[in-house]
Amino acid sequence: MKVEVWSDFACPFCYIGKRRLEGALEQFAHRDDIEVEFRSFELDPNAPRDVNYSINEMLANKYGMTVEQAQANNHNLTEQARQLGLDYHMDKSVLTNMFDAHRLTHFAAQTGKREEMAERLFKGYFTDGKHLGDREALADMAAEIGLDRAEALAALNGADFTSEVRADEQEASQLGVRGVPFFVLDRKYAVSGAQPSEVFLQALEKAYAESKPFTVIGDDSDEAACTDGVCAPKTNN
Repeated sequence: MKVEVWSDFACPFCYIGKRRLEGALEQFAHRDDIEVEFRSFELDPNAPRDVNYSINEMLANKYGMTVEQAQANNHNLTEQARQLGLDYHMDKSVLTNMFDAHRLTHFAAQTGKREEMAERLFKGYFTDGKHLGDREALADMAAEIGLDRAEALAALNGADFTSEVRADEQEASQLGVRGVPFFVLDRKYAVSGAQPSEVFLQALEKAYAESKPFTVIGDDSDEAACTDGVCAPKTNN
């Protein structure tokens, strides 16, 4: 069963939601049957690559609050993250355009490392204060998870994976996704926001149960069944 996760690296709730989903999967009996796929979503596609104001100043201006109120809100988010083992330093976060970061995850997907790349980018933004709009910094992070730095940088300096990011965003629009994180389970159920792990676990159990057409009663022996074109009865020695 597939769980698709639309998120943006500038979204503090996306990193929190990722951890809460992981917490639910740790408790889920059929964890090995679940494929998690991260999808691209830009909260602000028109964001500049470089800005000269802080995240607290941006929030204060956007929501009509004081810088001190913005700091208090970020402190509350930091505490939520801390309870999940995440070390937020939001005052260090570098505001930027996330398009190249999303392209990098598609580059990483070629070698099955998209989730690992997403984790590194989240940590880079919220913990390490990395500039996720800087292609050299992005290439460094790609190398940290075992990807070829030169290849990653070449992809970022070109237009590689632009269509893949846009396809993710278009699909999100078609599904009615208006905010992130947004989790789609087996294309039957959705969880919006960084819900508690218990909510994710309930959703996983319900979607997984409905993904199976029936429950087999009895053992899996073939003594009373035809297999591979053979219907010969078992003989007792």
